[in-house]
This record gives sequence, structure tokens and C-alpha cells, in this order.
Amino acid sequence: MKVLTRRSDFLAANRGLRIARPGFVLLTRANGGAGKRYGITVTKRIGNAVVRNRMKRRFRELLRELLPEYGLADTDHVLIGREGGIERDFGRLREELVVALDRAKAGKGDKPRKPRGKR
Repeated sequence: MKVLTRRSDFLAANRGLRIARPGFVLLTRANGGAGKRYGITVTKRIGNAVVRNRMKRRFRELLRELLPEYGLADTDHVLIGREGGIERDFGRLREELVVALDRAKAGKGDKPRKPRGKR
């Protein structure tokens, strides 16, 4: 599994399937044969650097454990941390990620977000 590092890959994943859960948002998008890849992002709104880094470590461990079995082939997977993600039980996060990956496999994403005005 490769790690996404380029901003263009994250932006491309944002145009794919979106599945929101209480602790995170999962974005998936086919990458044209580049294999299973993953990326993690946690915004500065979540907390200080210690909190954000702990959340990223937890997400990294979840993805390393679950993507080989539940991940979609030739797909980019991006986890976006949400406010409640750091306090959530690790076992519950694991269950939610399995459900989210199953929904992505079935092509059942959430409704698209409303545009947030001019940028």
C-alpha cells in the first residue's frame, strides 16, 4: 500500500465517493490501476498538534489493519478526521471503518455536500 502525498491526489479523491461517520469521513476514488493507496488529513480546527498527530496515528493503524482485507482494489482511500474522532473508542472506529468500506464497495455514498459559497 502506498501513501498519498500530493495535493492533487487528495483533491481527486474529494470528487469521488463520500461516506461520513461520527469520527471520520471516508473518501474513495478509483485511481486507474495504481493499487490501494491511502491518505489521512486532520484540519487545524480539530485541536492542537498533539491531538491531531494522535488522531493520525490511530487512523494509520486502522488503515494498515483493514485496507488489505476490506479496501477496494486500485482505489485511493482518504480519511478525514472529525471533531469526535479522538475521543471515540478504537474498536468502535474499526467497526465504523469496516462499515464505511463495505458501503464504498457497494457504491453507496452519502449525498453530496451543499456548496459553501464563493471561494
